[in-house]
Amino acid sequence: MEIDHSFYLSLALKEAWKYQLLTYPNPAVGALVLDGFGRILSVEAHKEAGKEHAELNAVWKAFETLTGFKSEKSFTPREKHSFLIKHHNNLFKDFTIYVTLEPCMKEGKTPACSVLLDKLGFKRVVTGASDPNESMSGGAAYLRKRGMEVIEGVLKKECEELIEPFRKWQKGEPFVFFKYAQTLNGVIKGGVISSLESRRLVHKIRKKIDLLVIGGNTVREDGPILDTRLAGGDGAPDVLIYSKKGGFDRSIPLFSVEKREVFIEKSLERIKKYGLVMIEGGEGMLDATKDILDWILVFEAPFMKREENVKGDLRLKRLHISSFHDDNIIWFKKIKDSLKNI
Repeated sequence: MEIDHSFYLSLALKEAWKYQLLTYPNPAVGALVLDGFGRILSVEAHKEAGKEHAELNAVWKAFETLTGFKSEKSFTPREKHSFLIKHHNNLFKDFTIYVTLEPCMKEGKTPACSVLLDKLGFKRVVTGASDPNESMSGGAAYLRKRGMEVIEGVLKKECEELIEPFRKWQKGEPFVFFKYAQTLNGVIKGGVISSLESRRLVHKIRKKIDLLVIGGNTVREDGPILDTRLAGGDGAPDVLIYSKKGGFDRSIPLFSVEKREVFIEKSLERIKKYGLVMIEGGEGMLDATKDILDWILVFEAPFMKREENVKGDLRLKRLHISSFHDDNIIWFKKIKDSLKNI
């Protein structure tokens, strides 16, 4: 029976989206291990830069499932790599691993995933996107040379879209996204909309960004702190207040966060000096920044309000949608042509 490789890779892709931007500047990557009988043993992802890659997480979880191995000791990525090579006992010889990004070839903060897969004796590796990082690429060719069956380009477009923030980081360009919360009928006004769990995720993302951009009216009306307290953070990103007028009350909490710079400027040029940039705000900020956006992140809450819904002429492509506690999380990619041009 022919294997539907796109189905299994789509599960790895879905897992990777859970950690989108949380791995920055590393790419978001998902991996799935399938045994010789077609049983899924693990679906894992890369979760944070400097930590285990998706392949290592997936293989480690599969090893635990197969052997019942559990350790009270906390292993480093390098220790996990060595342990698996020493104790795999040919468990993986008929297995397939699905990875949204070509396994890395060069040893960095973590050992090379291609070498690990080779030493564990996997039968097949199925990949989506090729690694755009020349210093880390070559894993597919290496594994093929070592006798492994390698299938490339499955769900290629979707897997390449997943790593767009990483591609921009490689080019030394800022990746800019807009975040807002809305009700089911598109209302973004009227206080808190998203769930506590969604707000915690936003704070986790704030820990990864370099710059947060917000409009002057929001600062004056809401007096926000814009920190990372819901994610256990003790700091926060720099803030650019985009405003044609000054006159801000310096007792507003966002001005008192330690190790943060706050800029009040009439242009958005400062964004070019940063890597990962999040913009928060309402219709005014969305309209003012629409030309520089890469993506839009929407938290959609499961209720409606009797208010005017958000307006705009942006044309978007939905990249991914997932349920997150009570809300939906929707990632959009901006398409260059506005609705006025179609």
